[in-house]
Amino acid sequence: MTNARLTVWHDGDCPLCRREIALMRRLDRAGAIDFIDVADQHATCPIDRRDLLARFHARENGVLLSGAAAFAAMWRAIPLLRPLGLAARLPFVLAGLERLYLLFLRVRPGMQRLARKWERA
Repeated sequence: MTNARLTVWHDGDCPLCRREIALMRRLDRAGAIDFIDVADQHATCPIDRRDLLARFHARENGVLLSGAAAFAAMWRAIPLLRPLGLAARLPFVLAGLERLYLLFLRVRPGMQRLARKWERA
């Protein structure tokens, strides 16, 4: 038997992640997603905490997903975003999303610095 709930691990210390997860929580009106803040030292982690902080992770139906696949799983759990998540099941769509995610990871540190400055302002 598989767990129908989705678990999402996120970096609560990252201002970008906090904003995105806040939006996803608002959109998850059915409460289908368990959000776990990996920055909380008491959080349970299925893999090394550093690995969870380096990339976005989710567990869907018992399978641990990373990167674009994890985002797609989260989108599938939210009715408004479900069509995008379903489209990501197509290999070429998921591959394109993963490429975009890898580009994002390269610019993420700079974006985090800017977001932290805006938070302090």
